[in-house]
Formats: sequence, structure tokens, C-alpha cells
Amino acid sequence: MSSSGSTYGDIHRYEPARESTAAAIAIVLLTIIEVVFVFLFTYGLLSGWGLSETGNMYLGAVLAVIFIDLAFILALYRKEFLPDVVIVKKRRRKYEDLYIREEDVDGTPFADGAWDQVKRAIYPYYKR
Repeated sequence: MSSSGSTYGDIHRYEPARESTAAAIAIVLLTIIEVVFVFLFTYGLLSGWGLSETGNMYLGAVLAVIFIDLAFILALYRKEFLPDVVIVKKRRRKYEDLYIREEDVDGTPFADGAWDQVKRAIYPYYKR
């Protein structure tokens, strides 16, 4: 579904989410794994695993697994359960819009067209 106008706030494209059951089951399983690793990290932190070198590395690895698992959960949720919407937004003024007048966009010519005439003589399809 898309609207025909291109004014501020119009929805340009709307595709509904797929909401697949397999993705929902995968999210639930990844959430269970996430909870287990968070519990393991909390237990290790409270037990003092971080005081030894190997324990500290183990806690770091568990924390990395927690964030990677969370990233997969969020990516799955975003892909399967959020609609794809493109909204027309207002164009912000750029630096060029603020400080350069429209007639000065190309800059000032260096030799007042003499070099262009040489270029046109060599290459007849030269465009300005």
C-alpha cells in the first residue's frame, strides 16, 4: 500500500510483517538461552570468577554470547514482526542551501570560457 502524494508524513510504502510461527519459536528458544547465560554470568560474577585470569576470560566470553544472542533475537524480531514502512520526511537544509546562492552553485569561471572553447574545439560533444 502506498499513497500517491509526497508531502511530509505520507506513507510511501507499507508492507505488513510476515509474523511467521518459526520465527516466534526461534525467538522464544533464543530468549531461554539468553536467560540461562545471564544467570550464568550473574552467578559467576557473584562467585568471584572474575578475580582469576581464566575466570575473567570466561565471564567475558559469556557476556559476548549474551550480546550476540540478544542481537539475533532483535534481528529476528525486526525482520519478522515489524512492518516495512517508508515515510516521506522533510528535507533538512544543507550547508549549500544556507550560504551559497543558487546562481553561484557552479562557482566562478577561471578564464571566462577560453578553455571551454578549446575543449569544444577538441571534443565537439563536450557539455558544460
